[in-house]
Amino acid sequence: MLPAARKRQIVELVSERGGCSVDELAEALDCSKATIRRDLNDLASEQLIERSHGGAVPATTVGQEQTYGQKEVQNLEAKMAIADRAVEEIRENHVVFFDSGSTTMQVAKRAPKDGSFLAVTNSPLLGLELGTEDAEVKLTGGSLRQSTRALVGPSAERFMERATFDLLFLGTNAIDPDRGLMTPNEDEARLKELMIQKSRRVVLLADGSKLDEQSFLRFAGFEDLDAFITDQTLSADQREPFEAADVDLIEGAAE
Repeated sequence: MLPAARKRQIVELVSERGGCSVDELAEALDCSKATIRRDLNDLASEQLIERSHGGAVPATTVGQEQTYGQKEVQNLEAKMAIADRAVEEIRENHVVFFDSGSTTMQVAKRAPKDGSFLAVTNSPLLGLELGTEDAEVKLTGGSLRQSTRALVGPSAERFMERATFDLLFLGTNAIDPDRGLMTPNEDEARLKELMIQKSRRVVLLADGSKLDEQSFLRFAGFEDLDAFITDQTLSADQREPFEAADVDLIEGAAE
């Protein structure tokens, strides 16, 4: 197969499946993993796909949003490392809100299931992961966004307005050093604003791919955060807005 044809098929497979590993592409196209890696690097430089840990996901722009399935396979090892540290934030008898997302899902997988704290979430998927016979979970209610599997809308907002949380595990689509935290969807932006307002401690969870990125809508500033847990060691420029807002930086979780 000619390289150009192979690359077209790679883009098609990644788009159709919402993401593919190097192993999956090598098997599907009957070529070596080294060839696939070179092709992925070429395609990423042309912004036709985005590289993820061990594979690729569809390319996105400021106005686009990856699906939950795409996010779930992207930078998985980094998200697992972040979650290993984040779960240490949970305290007995606390009310803990889990924002919807693939990184918070990894925290949910590691959270105690003995009923020692009350979990609240706007994600049915996280609710299923957190709930056991001993552990009660509260869902916000609302309308389900199929792309992100998040509950949003007036019902979810009314729930948030009545609630108070000891701890919030917050996700974001992008971290812009000048504008703050950003997301592509207006409904999710509004709900995130309410989460922050109703939480005593706000812990941002984001891997390094979210740094120095932009999205459509700003939902929080650095001053709204208490802590930031990430897999990477930040550069001086990346640290500056967090330090200026007196945010606790917990860096290098995957190192």
